[in-house]
Amino acid sequence: MHIRNYTSKDEAGWVRCRVLSFLDTAYFDNVIREKETYNNPVIELVAVEQGQIVGLIDIEYELVERTLCSRGVGLGGMIWHIAVHPDFRRNGIGNLLLCEAEKIAIEKGLNRLEAWTRDDPWVHKWYKKNKFIDVESYLHVYIDGSLEMKDTLTAKVPALHPVQAFSHYNGDNKDNIKAKFKRVHECTCFEKNLIDHI
Repeated sequence: MHIRNYTSKDEAGWVRCRVLSFLDTAYFDNVIREKETYNNPVIELVAVEQGQIVGLIDIEYELVERTLCSRGVGLGGMIWHIAVHPDFRRNGIGNLLLCEAEKIAIEKGLNRLEAWTRDDPWVHKWYKKNKFIDVESYLHVYIDGSLEMKDTLTAKVPALHPVQAFSHYNGDNKDNIKAKFKRVHECTCFEKNLIDHI
């Protein structure tokens, strides 16, 4: 297995790896059909085993402080994607991708990384093991069906009836929201100061 820079020829394998790696997580329905492009510079790495993409990391980074990341002082990088194919997990691939990306981030003058993830305990454990700290959170709320929609959302367009919605909740009554809706995820920001970990 080796780690290298992503190239456009990797897109199909990148998408396949990302889709499969998310299926058993709280992001199981966050399916994308093509790799995103970014407005800012990006660190894009893949882990390859016998010609197959088995891991990936994308970090978009700032050239001007706080234009991309929501916290901290100095230039930061946002981890948009980090994933390991389920058949290749528990081999340290995620750690190797992160380590290589951190080296590049430091060379680029970044002093911190930020990542947002949902409430999978094993994912939180991985970030904490890799010296990230959880710094804030809000809720991802899925509103589905007539019972959940009732007294929650209505359309201003005549004859349009919402049946599903995805919302962010950043208020103080998280327990009430969790009790009211069937599918609610805590979305947590993890942050790592790269300068402290050189």
